Amino acid sequence: MNDLQEPARNGKNDERARNSVLRQLATLQTLTLEQLREKWIDLYGSDPPRYKKQFLIKRLAYRIQELFYGGLSKTAKTRLRQISQDDPVATVEGKVSEERKSNKNILPGTRFVRVWNDRRYEVTAREKGFEYDGRVFRSLSAVAREITGTRWNGKVFFGLKKSYGKKNRGGKNA
Repeated sequence: MNDLQEPARNGKNDERARNSVLRQLATLQTLTLEQLREKWIDLYGSDPPRYKKQFLIKRLAYRIQELFYGGLSKTAKTRLRQISQDDPVATVEGKVSEERKSNKNILPGTRFVRVWNDRRYEVTAREKGFEYDGRVFRSLSAVAREITGTRWNGKVFFGLKKSYGKKNRGGKNA
C-alpha cells in the first residue's frame, strides 16, 4: 500500500505529509520517462499508456494528490458519468474514428488559436462553418485565406494536420 493512501491528519504529522506530497510533485519533473512509467505502475497498479513525458507527469501529479486529498466524491463521479453517458466525445475508450477526424465532425464550440506574423487569431467552430472576426466562413481554409491573404489548407494552417511533402511558405510563423 502506498504511503499516500493513509496520510496522518493531525498537526505536525499533517504538515509533514503535505510537504511529502509537495516534494513528490516537484520530484516528478526530474524523473526520466522510464522512472515515470515505474511510478505509474506503483500508483495506478497497471501499465502506463504510451504517451509523452509531460502527460505522464500531469497524470501522476493528479494521482499523488488524489491519494492524499481523497479525489472526487462518489456524488461527483456519479454526476460526471450521467453527463457523459450519451456524449461520444466524453469517452476515452477506443480510438477516434476516421469519421470523427473529418472536417464535418469538428464539434461546435471548438476553438482554434494560431499566431501568425506576431498576431493571435482565434476561430470558433459553429454548427455551420467557422466564426472569425464576427463573420462565419464555410471552412477553416477560407479563414486561413482571410488571415494570410494566400491559399492554405485550413487544417494545416491551424495545426490539425501535418503538411507532407511540401515546404510551408509565408510569414515568419509558418
